[in-house]
Amino acid sequence: MKRIDARRTCSGTVLMFLLLALPHWAHADMDRWVIDEEHFAVGFLVDHIGFARVLGMFLRAEGHFLYDPETMVIGGGEWVIHTDSVFTNHQKRDEHLRGSDFLDVERYPRMVFRPQRWEPTNDGEGRLTGSLELLGQTRPVTLEARINKIGRYPLPLGGLFSRPQVLGASLRGTIRRSEWGMTYGLSRGLVGDEIELILEFEARRQ
Repeated sequence: MKRIDARRTCSGTVLMFLLLALPHWAHADMDRWVIDEEHFAVGFLVDHIGFARVLGMFLRAEGHFLYDPETMVIGGGEWVIHTDSVFTNHQKRDEHLRGSDFLDVERYPRMVFRPQRWEPTNDGEGRLTGSLELLGQTRPVTLEARINKIGRYPLPLGGLFSRPQVLGASLRGTIRRSEWGMTYGLSRGLVGDEIELILEFEARRQ
């Protein structure tokens, strides 16, 4: 009968425990930041028949993420955009965008970005990589980002003496809607494939 090395078995068990616990330890010292919905702008630009680009936005969005300003490491999060809140200042166009040709809001009421990795370059700039869930499909997306400022808010929020730590950021990126199966108007050149994303937010440290 083959002998079992108790020390090796114990060491293997401890190692497995450490590996499983590592993500929790890595995130233990990270601050949780909640995006202020009143200071969360989600916009987009898309070509319209080659004449000009339509500027639109989503009026309802919220989100949170884990981030350590000292190590500049992000530990995940979730930013939710409510697709039925799309607004381009044109009622019929907005109704069309909510339909099955585009956002199909009845079946997919949420579009979700999950930040996964922050790669800082210099002066607060860098690349934020994550995944975008849209129309039931999830694909990687990289945003060019800039952390504008981290500091104590100069105005009271939620109380006379409440001046939380706030992180403000600007993000830009481009996706191809066809990669998520949104192909209406492409063959005739009515609506562009590339969507320029524009995100601006202020997040409070919890």
